[in-house]
Amino acid sequence: MNFKSSLFAVALTLALPLPAHAADAPKYHILRHMALGGDGGWDYLTFDPVGHRLFIARSTRVMVVDVAAGQLTAEVVNTPGVHGIALVPDAGQGYASNGRENTVTVFDLKDLHETARIKVGDGPDAIVYDPFSKRVFTFNAKSKDTTAIDVATGKVAGTIPLGGKPEFSVSDGKGRMYVNNEDKSEIVEFDPQALKETHRWKLTGCESPSGLAMDRKNRRLFAGCDNKKMVVMNADSGAVIAALPIGDGVDANAFDPGTMLAFSSNGEGNLTVVKEESPDKFSVAETVVTEKGARTMALDLETHKVYVVTAKFGPAPAPTAEAPHPRPSILPNSFEVIEIGQ
Repeated sequence: MNFKSSLFAVALTLALPLPAHAADAPKYHILRHMALGGDGGWDYLTFDPVGHRLFIARSTRVMVVDVAAGQLTAEVVNTPGVHGIALVPDAGQGYASNGRENTVTVFDLKDLHETARIKVGDGPDAIVYDPFSKRVFTFNAKSKDTTAIDVATGKVAGTIPLGGKPEFSVSDGKGRMYVNNEDKSEIVEFDPQALKETHRWKLTGCESPSGLAMDRKNRRLFAGCDNKKMVVMNADSGAVIAALPIGDGVDANAFDPGTMLAFSSNGEGNLTVVKEESPDKFSVAETVVTEKGARTMALDLETHKVYVVTAKFGPAPAPTAEAPHPRPSILPNSFEVIEIGQ
C-alpha cells in the first residue's frame, strides 16, 4: 500500500460510525454511597415511585430512605424476620412479610404506622402486589405455597400449593403471575384471581433460581440462577430463549422497559446489565463493579437508577450444628445504599 492509499484508509476508518453496541453501551457506574448504618442483615428492596423512597427489609424493621436526600427518614418497626415489602399506592398501604412470625404487617404509606397484622403461610419470603386481582401474595418457603390477601378487605382469599420452595415472583398485570421454585429449578405460572396453577415449566440450564423480572410487553421472563446465568424464558410457551453469563451470588433481577435493559445484582460485588436487542436476541452490555454482598436491588423506572445495599464484613463465626456454614459478620454501622446510574 502506497502513502496516499494509507492516508485514505486511515481517513475512511475515522469517518466510519462506531458499531451499534459500542455507541449504545449503557455506561452505568456508581453515582454515590448513602451511609445508613444500623444492625442486622437485609433482604429485598422496594422502590416507591410516588414518594421517591426506598424501602429496605432489615431483619426486625423496614428502613425507609429518601433517595433525593440520601438519608434514612423513618422505619416500620416490629417486623420480625422481614424479607420483603409490597406497596399499593392506590390504597395507601404497604405490606411486609415477617418470616419469623408467619405474618404480614400492613402499614400506612403516609405515616408508616401498622394498621393490621395478617396470618399467612409458613416462612413468608417474597411478597408481591398483583394489580389485576388487587391482591398481595406472599411466597412461603417452608409451606411451599403462596397466600393471597385481598387489599380491599384485608382478609386471606386463599392459598395455592406450589410444589417447591418459592423465591421471587412477578405479575404480568393481565391475570397471570410467575414464581421461581428454587429447589426444583422451574417456573410456576398461576391465575391470581382463580387461585390455581396454570402452567409449570423447567428452567433448562438454570440452577437454583432466585431473582425474577419480566418484560411485560414482549412476554419475556428473566430468571437469576445460582450457576451464574440469567435465563430468558418465553412467558407464554415456557421456551428458554437465552442464557447469559452473570456474576456469582445473584439474588435479584429487574427489567427497565424504558431502556430495554435487564439487571442482575450479584453478591460477589457486581451488577450485570443485559440488553434486549429484540424479543429473541439478548447480550451482556456491561458489568458494573459494586461491593461484595450487594445482592439485592430496586429499580427506579423514572430515572433508570439502580439501588443496591451492602455492608463491610468481618470474619465468619465458628460453625455450629444449626449453622454449619455461617455467614461473615457485619461490621458495625457499615451498612449502605449504593446508587448506580448512567
